[in-house]
Amino acid sequence: MYICKNCSMKKYIPNIITLFNLFSGLIALLFVFQQKWMYAALFVALGILFDFFDGLAARVLNVSSAVGLQLDSLADMVTSGIVPAFTMFFLIQNGFQTDVMHDFKWDFRHLAAFAGLFVAMGSALRLAKFNVDERQTSSFIGLPTPANTLFIMSIPLVIQYQNMAEWLQSPYTLIFISFLSAYLLNAEIALFSLKFKDFSWKNNREKYILIVSALILIPLFQFFGIMLVILLYILLSLIFNRLKKKDEN
Repeated sequence: MYICKNCSMKKYIPNIITLFNLFSGLIALLFVFQQKWMYAALFVALGILFDFFDGLAARVLNVSSAVGLQLDSLADMVTSGIVPAFTMFFLIQNGFQTDVMHDFKWDFRHLAAFAGLFVAMGSALRLAKFNVDERQTSSFIGLPTPANTLFIMSIPLVIQYQNMAEWLQSPYTLIFISFLSAYLLNAEIALFSLKFKDFSWKNNREKYILIVSALILIPLFQFFGIMLVILLYILLSLIFNRLKKKDEN
């Protein structure tokens, strides 16, 4: 990894962008506690956008650093770890029609809401592993935290704005999603990256399929379409992993 020592202000640009990711995540967290889901989702999306551009800026300016890597994970832990965890916490609480924050009781309905916090635990482990795993330079092992967050932040929007989500309001469904999320974040499953080394069909088939599918699914199904795109991302990765193994054999 190249560490810039004599590049003046430009070495700080990626870290400043990363801090705006953190800032966006903190604002999103405030809106989650108020259960203003649209605002929370918008600031999470903004944070994920900053997360994309900090890495891009580091590569373009050639100023990557060990500090930047750690700072990126710390910011992601808020935007793509704590925010979705508390989102699931409140959704499960709402599903059981309880109020853990103001009237906590030692019964299943109240304790079950804490299952949502497993998302934060899974995210923390995922980010720590990513920082030391040399296999994840061109692809991912386990679901990336931003993809997981987009899936989770779509859930309250589907519940609030679409009529196709009664099954999503079940607290048992939400508990299952929380545990599944923590598992997928750390599963030994290779998932492709959306970074392009070239634009050939042969080397980017799965990426093009996902992008075209997103352009169809999101306008067609709106917020539920985002969830479908993330599920398709996992499915395409599994399919192309199998095809790659067949080609190697």
